Amino acid sequence: MADLAPPDREHGTTGHTERPLSTREAVRRTQPWRRATRWRRQIFAITWIAYAGFYFVRQAFSVAKLGILDDPLVGGVLTERVLGVVDAIYLVAYAVGQFTWGMWADRFGPRVVVAGGMAGAVVAAVTMGISGTLLAFGAAMVVQGLAQSAGWAPLCKNMSNFFAVSERGRVLGVWSTNYAFGGLAAPPFLGWWAYSVFDTWRAAFFTGAATLTVVLALFLLLQRNRPQDVGLEPATDEPDGEEPAREERPEPPATARRGMAALYRETLREKMVPTLGAAYFLLKPARYAILLWGPVLVSRRLPEIDKVGATLIPVAFGVTGVIAPILSGWLSDTLFRSRRVPPCVLALALLTAAMALFMPLTETGSPGVMIAVLAVIGLAVYAADALISCVAAVDFGSERGAGTAAGLVNGCGSVGAVLGGLLPGFLSGDALFYGFAGAALLAGLLLLPHWNRRPRAAGEGNTHDSQER
Repeated sequence: MADLAPPDREHGTTGHTERPLSTREAVRRTQPWRRATRWRRQIFAITWIAYAGFYFVRQAFSVAKLGILDDPLVGGVLTERVLGVVDAIYLVAYAVGQFTWGMWADRFGPRVVVAGGMAGAVVAAVTMGISGTLLAFGAAMVVQGLAQSAGWAPLCKNMSNFFAVSERGRVLGVWSTNYAFGGLAAPPFLGWWAYSVFDTWRAAFFTGAATLTVVLALFLLLQRNRPQDVGLEPATDEPDGEEPAREERPEPPATARRGMAALYRETLREKMVPTLGAAYFLLKPARYAILLWGPVLVSRRLPEIDKVGATLIPVAFGVTGVIAPILSGWLSDTLFRSRRVPPCVLALALLTAAMALFMPLTETGSPGVMIAVLAVIGLAVYAADALISCVAAVDFGSERGAGTAAGLVNGCGSVGAVLGGLLPGFLSGDALFYGFAGAALLAGLLLLPHWNRRPRAAGEGNTHDSQER
């Protein structure tokens, strides 16, 4: 729904004479646009906060590991290898949830799915905070993985309901900074409370749970599923200066009763959805390898760097990761006129080069070179990641299948994320980074034939009718 200026004059019915609007009538006509703008900003803000909030529970285990390994009461049982297995359990559960919750958001609305995910994440975090047994940690991480996966696809669906295709690149590009921000802000925040304030690893879980509880309360207060829920028109691509049509377009009753298999079949008829899923599967291991193994990878290449330095250097990866979605989203809307594939292909080409050159460039042993290389990798990874997992997924998923499409694409990516967590522990540096370079190149080649593909605007029908334009 574009932020259109209301009309300032009215045409007569039997000629071309015009009369100025009265003050009362002008105010009345202005109110829908003001309400639409307010609600769009509100939905943007609360959904951004919601997904960033998930990270304050998601990152608690990573922060707590330092204390767990030094805790004589649990460190003997929860060894490094065991904690690695617990991470893998979480990632598998997260992948399973991605394939499910997007479809649920299409059937029942994002509100109930996201709120349920937040509640489950809080319960799982509290369980891990009060326990120290392997069984409890494993069970809690299954719940945590399923709960965390209830965030992204439903929230992408929520945003797509309030913003039209022509503006989603810019809007969702800025909105997609939520997960890069969460990954940057949560660890130091949780670490400060855990080790500086309370001096116990358990506080990381309790602090994360308390933070997400506050976010959940705000979400329930401020979020709505669709513009129609607050008396607004659906988001459409209207010509500039024209008032959106006032025709009410309620959700067809059959959609609410549609089964999982039917939703999947309809979504997969758009060939871009499985293509995006395959590309995201190939892209995600590189991102998660840096996220989960960044300090270790830096330490291997720069052995003279201490632990603090090895932890700080990968921050460059996250910093450019905040900038990248904004840049790629803006380019897709403006330079490429709502085509999402060209910026993805360009970002994947840059990622291919950066990964292929990682080992030769870091042989210099220079921290500055390492920071620069990781910054370029972060820029390329997150530029493609945000477009594939969010903007393109909801664009090609159709108005009623946006959540299902985002879930399918992100589920494929989450399977790749499992590999990103495992491969650095088994492969040498050369094999690892050349492998990531090859995967990025293949992802770009998969998307390249769809360079000119655009989705249909909202209301134009199913996305399997999307055209090469």
